[in-house]
Amino acid sequence: MKNPAFVLPDGMKGIAAIFKAINQGGISHELQEIVGLRASQINGCSACVHAHAQNLRKAGVSEERVAAVAAWREAPFFSEDEAAALRLTESVTRLADRSGDAVPDRVWDEAADHFDEQQLAALLLVIGVTNLFNRLNAAIKEPAGTSWGQ
Repeated sequence: MKNPAFVLPDGMKGIAAIFKAINQGGISHELQEIVGLRASQINGCSACVHAHAQNLRKAGVSEERVAAVAAWREAPFFSEDEAAALRLTESVTRLADRSGDAVPDRVWDEAADHFDEQQLAALLLVIGVTNLFNRLNAAIKEPAGTSWGQ
């Protein structure tokens, strides 16, 4: 089937409004894509991994940075801000893996040291909408390289 966000006419309207809010949140498009790539890697969404990696490459991000997102902790290619965003991404994406707080205080504290409230809101919305699309694409078995809505 087509992606459900495109089957129901109002589905993409709501998602487009979320993207508009994200873009007003003060985080770079590159960071949005890095966060989206990491969440998609965790969730095993090949369509989203492909799309985020392709978007990063088109934006001129080096191949070493794109390739290192999966192992960002050991890679020297990421700033402290990006590391904080990636740590938050992993915590929010792996909710089911937690026995305590969904997002540990140390992860929140680190993210808050690097981002203001609007930027944190934008990051959380990027993470949330990426997880939404990861789950939709997994359910409909969307292959990598497919244009959305086809």
